[in-house]
Amino acid sequence: MSEPSIFTRIYNGEIPSEIIAQTENVFAIRDINPRAPVHLLVIPKTQEYRDVVELAAGDPDLLTEMIGLANTLAAEHADGDFRLVFNRGANAGQTVFHVHAHVLAGGLEERSL
Repeated sequence: MSEPSIFTRIYNGEIPSEIIAQTENVFAIRDINPRAPVHLLVIPKTQEYRDVVELAAGDPDLLTEMIGLANTLAAEHADGDFRLVFNRGANAGQTVFHVHAHVLAGGLEERSL
């Protein structure tokens, strides 16, 4: 059994953070190091999947639930437009190996890919 991830510890109340929204299987918090005016994290309650590729292969319904919550959050916290980012691997910027999505919104028009 692996150690609980920081996100599992947040969800379990071991590390303080405000859960701003949740569904049956997913929760959301504010990023502690925001890179946009709106920067939220959408996280599965299970830490079974290390990254988005594992999640897509193992539980596409959970991935769909994450995207649905991201969409809801963008409507509530921004104008409904958002960028959804999944980092996969250390060289791509992933620092927590418990799959999570970054919901970025507001002031992104100059930073398009």
